[in-house]
Amino acid sequence: MLLPPFCFLVALAVVRAAIAYAHRRGMLDQPGQRRSHTIPTPRGGGIGIVVAVLIGLPVIALDVVSAEHRLTLAAVWLGLACVALTGWWDDHRPLPIIPRLMAQTAAAGLLVLAMWTAGVPAWWLPLLLFVGVGSINLHNFMDGIDGLLAQQAMFVMAGLACLALALAQPAYGLAIAALAVGFATAGFWVYNRSPARIFMGDVGSGSLGFLVFAIGAMLWQIAPATCWPAAILCSAFFTDAGMTLLVRIWRGRRWYSAHREHLYQWMVRGGRSHGAVSGSYTAWNLLVCAPAAYAAWRMGAEGWMVFAVVYGVSLVVWMMLKRRCLRRARERKF
Repeated sequence: MLLPPFCFLVALAVVRAAIAYAHRRGMLDQPGQRRSHTIPTPRGGGIGIVVAVLIGLPVIALDVVSAEHRLTLAAVWLGLACVALTGWWDDHRPLPIIPRLMAQTAAAGLLVLAMWTAGVPAWWLPLLLFVGVGSINLHNFMDGIDGLLAQQAMFVMAGLACLALALAQPAYGLAIAALAVGFATAGFWVYNRSPARIFMGDVGSGSLGFLVFAIGAMLWQIAPATCWPAAILCSAFFTDAGMTLLVRIWRGRRWYSAHREHLYQWMVRGGRSHGAVSGSYTAWNLLVCAPAAYAAWRMGAEGWMVFAVVYGVSLVVWMMLKRRCLRRARERKF
């Protein structure tokens, strides 16, 4: 199908226009103590991903998916528009945390309600809502250096597309949707790879978090065992963002404020380039997550065992690397 390459071209063109727009409007992220870049850089380039996907989803709904899934896909479209509009506003003029959370909850809730009307039991709804809002914020937290979130999203979407294709006809539309998101993200990555010419901004990071949740949740609705390989694909981000969040909450810090305490940020602060750090996360994805996700898919309902091993290993790796970064930081002070 030609839709994914079309989404790539749309995103490529819109991001190029977004660079000029950001310069005209003064939408520049300035270097600072809580940021990892060293020169003023435009933000808001994620609008290219959003525009491409918003164009592509109706095509999928009309030409690919069956009638019973169109309501859920319509909820994805509306939820994406809601998250993107909130992020676009925040990129222009920062919003307080409460309005942002309300918009994110509304977007995730709309999708969850659509899934409920399609047969998902009501007791799953609170957990799905929590995961949806969490995914939006998690991906926003992890958008802090050149290329990292874009490369992660391309990998995850490729993995979700493979899972959907393995399920054949019931999930074929989700495979096309995942590929469309992945190709659109690749169009943005052309301008975001190190050294970045534009940053994704909240319009893009929150939207990708919502789309990862949406496609993953819809796959789970069709085949519940896919939740294990899907979660494995996200292990690098879930571990880094989750552990950093827990540590900040434990220390009484505002979890939603800007900071440089994620592992990837400490690695940059330790002297590694943005490209090298992003490449390290990609190496984890390709060498660990990809084969582990395949193993979990092959094991079906027993895939939780692979999931547990991968997240156990990722936690140990995260703690070891974080301690190494902190030790080097203390040595440099003395």
